Amino acid sequence: MPIRSLLAALAALSLLLVACRDQKVSAYRVPKEKDPQMPGATAQAPAAPGATAMPSMPGMPAGGGAGMASTPVPTATGAALAWTAPATWKTKTGSSMRKGSYAVGETGAEADLSITAFPGDVGGEVANVNRWRGQVSLPPLPEAEVAAAVTRVSANGLALTIVDFSGTGANAQRVLGAIVPFGEATWFFKLIGPDAVVAKAREDFLAFVKTVKAAPAP
Repeated sequence: MPIRSLLAALAALSLLLVACRDQKVSAYRVPKEKDPQMPGATAQAPAAPGATAMPSMPGMPAGGGAGMASTPVPTATGAALAWTAPATWKTKTGSSMRKGSYAVGETGAEADLSITAFPGDVGGEVANVNRWRGQVSLPPLPEAEVAAAVTRVSANGLALTIVDFSGTGANAQRVLGAIVPFGEATWFFKLIGPDAVVAKAREDFLAFVKTVKAAPAP
């Protein structure tokens, strides 16, 4: 083979080797560039431990306040009060929450007289006055107006707060009540029923609460 032809063949072989080497390098790099990227940390970060909201308990309002309205209030024990009810009042079967219970009025047109006692001040005078107002569908009074809406009476060494609230409407209800702090408890004497029935029994009720006194020691 002439030298010129040999040199030409060697040059062609060199070019072929270089092309093959470049092709191998490209074939290696291209797959690396096309590898799928892993999702970033912010794509869908799992919830942190403890971050899941706890399921709410049945009947529990937000803030845990509640359930408090349905919590039974213990009745007061210890020193007791005594009273003398009008002869026309009919004694009713009591309950675990009541210290005394009477039907006031005529059959078919009666009001209910309940006597209860609970430890402490049961929320205070304002709260108790407004609780009774709510029972005859009246709005609560501001604290500054409560004093003018009650009557204060002293009897047998006790301080009585008397309330008399009438609702409105065709079937208006009326509540007559006496709040009596005694020892470490508060006693409640409440007459509630149709307005006309309670109005008729008003004088008897006021005379009744003035008979309330500390019961003799057993």
